[in-house]
Amino acid sequence: MEQTPLAKQRIHLMDELRGFAVFCMVFYHGFYTLAYLYHLELGKILLYFFMPAEPWFAGLFILIAGISSNLSHSNLVRGLKLAGVALMVTLATWLVVPEERILFGILHFLSICMIAFGLIQPHLRRKQPFTWIPTAICVLLYLCTAQIDRGILGIGPLSIPLPDQLYATDWLAPFGLHSPSFFSSDYFPLLPWIFVFFAGTSLGRLAVEGRFPAFAYRSRVPFFSWLGHHALVIYVVHQPVIYGISWLVSAVASNF
Repeated sequence: MEQTPLAKQRIHLMDELRGFAVFCMVFYHGFYTLAYLYHLELGKILLYFFMPAEPWFAGLFILIAGISSNLSHSNLVRGLKLAGVALMVTLATWLVVPEERILFGILHFLSICMIAFGLIQPHLRRKQPFTWIPTAICVLLYLCTAQIDRGILGIGPLSIPLPDQLYATDWLAPFGLHSPSFFSSDYFPLLPWIFVFFAGTSLGRLAVEGRFPAFAYRSRVPFFSWLGHHALVIYVVHQPVIYGISWLVSAVASNF
């Protein structure tokens, strides 16, 4: 029997890793809600314990989103649709739970990245073979902008302080430059995270060429794969569900 070329096969490992990142995100947001919305000590303990891992699974989710963008027919359309969903999330959180409003969360971030990539994608050389140079540049730029929220640009002894005027208002908050009073319960600024996304778009050339390792095309954890398939729906739905469960946990805990 003739086998399907790898370039046309589904990369199940990406679905499973995306699903794992979503799984971690749901629990992290649950701990956050228990800690800061319902002020439960158990929620704070769990949140602070898992907090160091949050950038890693968030970064994994963003990286895979970048890889997947190479396999999409229209990133511009996807980005515009996602921007609409992100705006609805902002409106809903501002009206229902203003103290936990989401002004520029991961959906806002991903929508901008998809739109940007959708605009430049037609100008990229589709037949250009993969090289590690764009990925390495993205890693370097990520490291150079990783401390931009602290007013620092660069790495180690090559760092320079940024002007305080950049942090006087919140107009540049989508870029990671904001005043001390700015708050968004879910916040993923373009700097430095956009370079993780574009590192993914660079690695995505391997997916287009069917050059991922053979094990990446086999399904091993269907549950995580299912979560990965439905990541957007889960993100939109999980917060109301978490609020309901947290309210129930809080009500039970108050009786003890």
